[in-house]
Amino acid sequence: MGTHDRPDAARPGSRSVVVPHRPKAVQLMVAWMVFFLERLVTTSLRCRWNDLSGLAGAPGGHPVIFCLWHNRLAISMLVHRRHPRKLAALVSASKDGALLAAVLGRFGVAQVRGSTTRRGPQALLELTSRAQMGYDLAVTPDGPKGPRYVVQKGVIGLAQVTGLPIIPVTCHTRPKVCLKSWDGFQIPLPFSRCELFLNRPILVPRSASDTEKEQLRAELQNSLLASSVD
Repeated sequence: MGTHDRPDAARPGSRSVVVPHRPKAVQLMVAWMVFFLERLVTTSLRCRWNDLSGLAGAPGGHPVIFCLWHNRLAISMLVHRRHPRKLAALVSASKDGALLAAVLGRFGVAQVRGSTTRRGPQALLELTSRAQMGYDLAVTPDGPKGPRYVVQKGVIGLAQVTGLPIIPVTCHTRPKVCLKSWDGFQIPLPFSRCELFLNRPILVPRSASDTEKEQLRAELQNSLLASSVD
């Protein structure tokens, strides 16, 4: 596909802002299907919560950054319903991201379109603005293209800029279906057992050095991995 075929690509020599792909009609229809299926399946799950985040006792507290693996997105609305606050999620500006944006829109989640390779600076500004408006933020630190289970630096930079604590979120679900995608996307089956983890917050000081940020990135990765069983 050439550059002129991509609506979100700037022409050579131009200074155009990258424009995210918008959901198409068929994606909007799929989003409604996903919405109804998610509600049908998740209401049947037998959930056990392990909440070390401190959010349960502070429903009206300061915003946080929810951080979960890309392949656990199917359980993200369970966490959102447990802590029903304003939420903005970082979603890829790609065509695939357009579908996810449509799905999140059905659940009332605001979408900020971008990634490390597309609209990175714009997305950071939009996320920061949302945080200032009292929104919780949601990020998949190994998305949108992987590698799986490797936390990228972006979430640490976001936490440093916004001053928000990172809440590592993950789950064990059984039985489930794992898709043959780069992340092994996990879909719980009806009446599955689902153990969810909201781990202890991780704070990134505004004055953190590169070495300290790398240590915190590794801490976040280890916190997610320790509670993730495939």
